[in-house]
Amino acid sequence: MTFNGALQILVYGLVVLALVKPLGGYMTRVFNGERTLLSPVLGPLETGIYRLASVDERREQHWLTYTIAMLLFHVGGFVILYALLRLQGLFPLNPQGMGPVAPDLAFNTAVSFLTNTNWQNYGGETTMSYLSQMAGLAVQNFLSAATGIALAVALIRGFARASAQTVGNFWVDITRSTLYLLLPICVVFALFLVWQGVPQTLSASIEATTLEGARQTIAVGPVASQVAIKMLGTNGGGFFNANAAHPFENPTALANFVQMVAIFAIGAALTNVFGRMVGNQRQGWAILAAMGVLFVAGVITCYWAEASGTPALQALRLSGGNMEGKEVRFGIAASALFAVITTAASCGAVNAMHDSFTAFGGMIPLINMQLGEIIVGGVGAGLYGMLIFVVIAMFVAGLMVGRTPEYVGKKIEAKEVKMAMLAILVLPLMILGWSAVATVLSSTVAATANPGPHGFSEILYAFTSATANNGSAFAGLSGNAPFYNLTLGLSMLVGRFLMIVPAMAIAGSLAAKKTVPASAGTFPTTGGLFVGLLVGLILIIGGLTFFPALSLGPIVEHLAMIAGQSFSPGG
Repeated sequence: MTFNGALQILVYGLVVLALVKPLGGYMTRVFNGERTLLSPVLGPLETGIYRLASVDERREQHWLTYTIAMLLFHVGGFVILYALLRLQGLFPLNPQGMGPVAPDLAFNTAVSFLTNTNWQNYGGETTMSYLSQMAGLAVQNFLSAATGIALAVALIRGFARASAQTVGNFWVDITRSTLYLLLPICVVFALFLVWQGVPQTLSASIEATTLEGARQTIAVGPVASQVAIKMLGTNGGGFFNANAAHPFENPTALANFVQMVAIFAIGAALTNVFGRMVGNQRQGWAILAAMGVLFVAGVITCYWAEASGTPALQALRLSGGNMEGKEVRFGIAASALFAVITTAASCGAVNAMHDSFTAFGGMIPLINMQLGEIIVGGVGAGLYGMLIFVVIAMFVAGLMVGRTPEYVGKKIEAKEVKMAMLAILVLPLMILGWSAVATVLSSTVAATANPGPHGFSEILYAFTSATANNGSAFAGLSGNAPFYNLTLGLSMLVGRFLMIVPAMAIAGSLAAKKTVPASAGTFPTTGGLFVGLLVGLILIIGGLTFFPALSLGPIVEHLAMIAGQSFSPGG
């Protein structure tokens, strides 16, 4: 670990913190329907969209109506995207002549982008036409991100309102998320990326002659526009197979830094939106503090593991740490930081191959996702995931003092706790269930690149990433097979929507309750005690659930590494 590496991490954290309050204030005004700097330009367009769609922006929805509208919207999105992928050979903007995507891969990809997972069992530059990338994948990048933000705001309204039967209007919230937040930032962000050297063109691939005289095909395309939303919307689906490690997606150290900031910006700022809407910004800062403690612990551990390297490297007097799978232009610090950021958020973009990390270095991304990706998390999804843990934490606090718990003036009762537990049980059901099946089938085990505990980690990582709607991969698993395409697709659907429905039920239940004034027996939720309780509860639940599986993968691999044992493919 170096001073330069520590400085990069410190500067990153300070920049993200500096954005929380101004961006949070802007989003609060947007979702409260207040006038913003962009209202004179975008207001008439917003009104026109409502008229075209026959939406009354003043008419709000019950939580169940809101949820059904969201689900129907995604059913339609799946059908359109699946059809586009299957028929892409018939459509224009296909200069490379890409053929139809196979049925199981088209299902996996459509579900992946629909759920904000963006898992990719394909190479983008060799599989997808420009039309599929732009009108299919990039569009879903916007809509899935906007959906997450809308749902988070609906849950916030549940905490903020009293004796209400509605939590907002889904069509209004998703329109405002897209129009006032994602689109304006992405336009500026894409132009910045073009300035840094990211391609943005509809021209065909470039044929070049190398210095040795060989012919080389250099893939280009509408890259900058997709990179902008994949980072800001914590989608992660790359235009190129190598994702953010590719020099056309991430060409410079400055581009790398700004992309990392974009991943956390909205998710962190939503905690401020929560604080503003419930009338106490300290509540939002407390939640962000809990996220920050978990994030810093992950960064320190991952950076230490990669900087330390392995006994084999140390025996060769290679003290520079583990550089396998990393871009030299980024180095260990920026690679470890990016890995923790992208798995703390549900982004999935990678600038280094996690399969090449040390055992403990690769374990941190796994843990980030297995905790539910609530360490900032995906845009919107991270906040409503964290608030689910807050409900359980307050229930535990209530048990300790023997009274009905309260949070921001709302009593947390049996219904909210049951819904919260239902949402949390989604993760182990899919992650551990499908990982167990995949490790006993010879055909699925054969898809791993490594034997032993690392091969198990590749399978565990895949189902963890899918269920947590992250999309990153260990890269050693050949997942483009019917079994993995279908089971990973199912894991994505369950991980997304079977968490959303209980969260919305909590929103509806809380909105209908009266606000209870604080008393001498009210547990304070803006200080260090609450932050410690919340962090401890998250770690205990995660440890009890996933420690046995981690013991079979990265933990035993680390112990074997210390003992000088290695596992070679085919050996």
